[in-house]
Amino acid sequence: MKRFTVKELAAFDGKDGRPVYIAHKGNVYDVSESKMWKRGRHMQRHNAGVDLTADILAAPHDTAVLERYPQVGVLDKAQPPERQMPAFIAWMLDSNPFLRRHPHPMTVHFPIVFMLAYPFFNILYWVTGNQDFETTAFHCLGGGLFFMVVAMITGFLTWWYNYMAKMLKPVAIKIPLSAVTLALAVVSFIWRWRVPEVMTNPQGANMLYLFCSLAFIPLIGIIGWYGATMTFPIEEE
Repeated sequence: MKRFTVKELAAFDGKDGRPVYIAHKGNVYDVSESKMWKRGRHMQRHNAGVDLTADILAAPHDTAVLERYPQVGVLDKAQPPERQMPAFIAWMLDSNPFLRRHPHPMTVHFPIVFMLAYPFFNILYWVTGNQDFETTAFHCLGGGLFFMVVAMITGFLTWWYNYMAKMLKPVAIKIPLSAVTLALAVVSFIWRWRVPEVMTNPQGANMLYLFCSLAFIPLIGIIGWYGATMTFPIEEE
């Protein structure tokens, strides 16, 4: 059996006609014949040429699927990972693979929905004059603000233990935009809380409040788009 280093395994990524190799619990498998690993990518989220031990633990199928493909070697574990995790975090993730991928995707949907609903209900109030819509918009802003903090915390954790805190392009865009969105949400919430009639008396500076609420539409859209590209990368022909 050939012994692969982490760097050597990375060369078998399925791109440009190269074989598709993956590692699991120290064993390296050739899954080139699998239709599910076309171009070295599985389900638009798992790349070939890496150790997928933790990912398979969190997968909806068991490891029996690997028995269909030939084992071509073993993975040399002598090389340390790029960044050592604290022992407690490493133990927690190994014991609960669920925590590796799911906390951020589970929590991020809440601020997305709330922060898009906030300007939507403000627009409905602007069109209909129904005060209930404006009140609902304020409640959505509060919910979005709360879950935005939760999503940002889980996002940083996911970035750290799944991507080793590498400054990828989507991350470089999401971090500053998320900070701007959070600051704008805090200002808007305090403004509406201190001045309840800010929407019912749309004159002068109060008009800025409406425009601030509309700004969440492109901000959330851009952040969501780049977040989705990390989970479901766009195929490059």
